[in-house]
Amino acid sequence: MPQTKFWLPESEIPTHWYNMVADLPNPPAPVLGPDGQPIGPDALSAIFPDAVIEQEVSRERWIPIPEPVRELYQLWRPTPLIRAHRLEAALGTPAHIYYKYEGASPAGSHKLNSAIAQAYYNRLEGVTRMTTETGAGQWGSSLALAGQMFGIEVRIYMVKVSYQQKPFRRSMMQTWGATVLASPSMESTSGRAALAQDADNPGSLGLAIAEAVEEAASRSDTNYGLGSVLNHVLLHQTVIGLEARKQFALAGEYPDVIFAPCGGGSNFGGVAFPFLADKAGGRTVRLVAVEPASCPSLTRGHYAYDFGDTVGLTPLMKQYTLGHDFMPPSIHAGGLRYHGASALVSQLYHERLIEAVAVPQLATFEAGVTFARAEGIIPAPESCHAIRACIDEALQCKDSGEPRVLFFNLSGHGHFDMASYDKYFNGELEDYAYPEEAIIAALARLPKVPA
Repeated sequence: MPQTKFWLPESEIPTHWYNMVADLPNPPAPVLGPDGQPIGPDALSAIFPDAVIEQEVSRERWIPIPEPVRELYQLWRPTPLIRAHRLEAALGTPAHIYYKYEGASPAGSHKLNSAIAQAYYNRLEGVTRMTTETGAGQWGSSLALAGQMFGIEVRIYMVKVSYQQKPFRRSMMQTWGATVLASPSMESTSGRAALAQDADNPGSLGLAIAEAVEEAASRSDTNYGLGSVLNHVLLHQTVIGLEARKQFALAGEYPDVIFAPCGGGSNFGGVAFPFLADKAGGRTVRLVAVEPASCPSLTRGHYAYDFGDTVGLTPLMKQYTLGHDFMPPSIHAGGLRYHGASALVSQLYHERLIEAVAVPQLATFEAGVTFARAEGIIPAPESCHAIRACIDEALQCKDSGEPRVLFFNLSGHGHFDMASYDKYFNGELEDYAYPEEAIIAALARLPKVPA
């Protein structure tokens, strides 16, 4: 059965990023300082370049993509939109299934879309040293490569459980010149405190963020790069959805339902936000954020002000959160092991403009294998979450006979996750349903913010 791919010429790489903030029905909640009072952009200047801060607070609908960034995007962009005929046949569904393949980037995932931009803006302002965190390693690999392209030294705090599970992602970062540290580490006050409490602490994205922010804030020659959550990161990722809209026009179809994995929110925001603008204009489309059942910030979290890191170094943002000191189980979708969701994604979910579902680990790997055997691409564990939800929807179409158009973001390949697949095949993986009492306890420790 022939595969149908929809390509765009390089000239069709977007010239602008789309800023969802311009079209929000209600203004975003203010960002707060430790005292519970709103803070201004200057509060971010210790760790971010001015251009990134401007994007973070901008309400302009379209932000120009600098030409040096677009030139580097041409290494892998535009990425293809692919009709999954063989998966449709394997499922026996009347649904038309499409996916956008972001694993075509040199780093193997969508994360390079923002890493290139952040490295460019830092180098433009003379920064030659950056710190960051990474979970499964996709973001760390991307910033390591971007740093190499712009002559920036990169130090990466990699969540310890992923550092151990995914050694070849660590090797990728080192190949591109980055220094990789298992988090929690002895390099920071945050890390040392965590290890003093638990020498076997597996780490979390919130803790790795704390270590990276602490180092950046303590050195005048160092800035911090973030791989998800903040507005400017989701902004950079909208190249995915902007390309996909043009490609669907080529295909002569339009998605009824869009699925994307959601941890911090860059993956989901990147593909969904441009279509959300269409929804505001009258188009009918369901947008579904798919998260792990073991780290269910949207589906079981609380909408409240919370820190973005474990120890409280970051500003307070209104978000769906499981509590900043929430320690998720050591699942293999390391990029989704985060306690909260982007403030923008959280607001849209709270206002019921998007949906969210949580799926268990074993079912995601089952979906990934089904997809790989039909379409050939082995997906990253994070991407398997979107595939799981899409397959479930396609099977509902089979039962109802309704031929809906389904679209998911295949955000990265799983070539460096084969140890996880091995454990799945050997029956060594298990589902984690995080105990409600543990979530309640973590939420009780949320920072107290005046009404």
